[in-house]
Amino acid sequence: MDRIRNPFSPGAGSPPPELAGRDSILEQAQVLFGRVLAKRPEKSLLITGLRGVGKTVLLNEMERMAQGEGYRTILIEAHENKSLALLLAPHLRRLLFDLDRIAGNGNKVRRGIGVLKSFISGIKITVGDVEIGLDIEPEQGAADSGDLEVDLSNLFTAVAEAADERRTAISILIDEIQYFNSQELSALIMAMHKMQQRKLPLVLVGAGLPILPGLAGESKSYAERLFNFPDVGPLAESDAAKAIRDPIINAGESIDSDALHEIFRLTKGYPYFLQEWGYQSWNHAQVSPINLQDVRETTDLVTKRLDANFFRVRFDRLTPREKQYLRAMAELGPGPYRTADIADLLEVKITTLGPVRASLIKKGMVYSPSHGDMTFTVPLFDEFMLRVMPEFDRPNKHRRQT
Repeated sequence: MDRIRNPFSPGAGSPPPELAGRDSILEQAQVLFGRVLAKRPEKSLLITGLRGVGKTVLLNEMERMAQGEGYRTILIEAHENKSLALLLAPHLRRLLFDLDRIAGNGNKVRRGIGVLKSFISGIKITVGDVEIGLDIEPEQGAADSGDLEVDLSNLFTAVAEAADERRTAISILIDEIQYFNSQELSALIMAMHKMQQRKLPLVLVGAGLPILPGLAGESKSYAERLFNFPDVGPLAESDAAKAIRDPIINAGESIDSDALHEIFRLTKGYPYFLQEWGYQSWNHAQVSPINLQDVRETTDLVTKRLDANFFRVRFDRLTPREKQYLRAMAELGPGPYRTADIADLLEVKITTLGPVRASLIKKGMVYSPSHGDMTFTVPLFDEFMLRVMPEFDRPNKHRRQT
């Protein structure tokens, strides 16, 4: 098999050769972009799902769709140690100057630049050369109060009015949105509330872990009326087969049905893992069609690659206590896991686990699907924990022995 023609490309956010099983979510985005352009209110999107289900791929595809509809787009990724304002400001600067180059009457674009300058001054941030580049007087009294919830709404209004004046629309796409703190998330929700109220052409498409709907609801009770929360899960077996089979056929080769079934069994339909098994199975096969034996002989290599990269990068960020907590979860079998059962296995009081659990949630390693339950945010991480920590060492074991 020619490795140069291998259609698969496993990687963080790498577009798959076949975006299977996501038509309904993409249709929601298409409706959103179309209705907002027609000045009809529509809920923005906050996509949720575990790691490796293709949320970033969907965001990239939705950005392409928005641009095809004539939108100006901003695509950013939230970070634990970088504020929302710091992420947005340079992109909004670029966008406003792009709008300023479009011929049109009115002063809304120049006012938007002034409001952005006030916003940057009001929240006291430094964004590279942003302040140097904004050679215009700030708009006094607009987005300069220092209160992010007030100022972001005023800034979005000014930017959206500028886009409306130039007969275009704006789509802000944010990945890993759960990393914003409660004030930043609240400010985003309030700003989008104002966009809907005023029928302004600015939409938000975010992606995050399954905790996102809960965070949004805790921040503002009306969040569920502002956003749709489509959940991105593993692919059904028919869609998983299509995601593997069609690219191989398009590359002039084929794969047996029992090989497809084995890949689905191993990956449980998670798109990132499908790409890894598809990529390595192609490279391992000597001739077409790729068969069951090829997949089985590939599995050890794929597992080692996932352990060394996809899983290890997350494992290495953990403290010893956090590793023990996750190892206890894995010991209990398939989740979700009752917090009380984890405490029993660790032989500690449930109240002592609060800080560890909170830290793991903040790091995006676990989430609570329902009260009293925990589960992994990373598919198949339980199997990895059993491989990397085959011996379960209870924290109190040595103390009991002494």
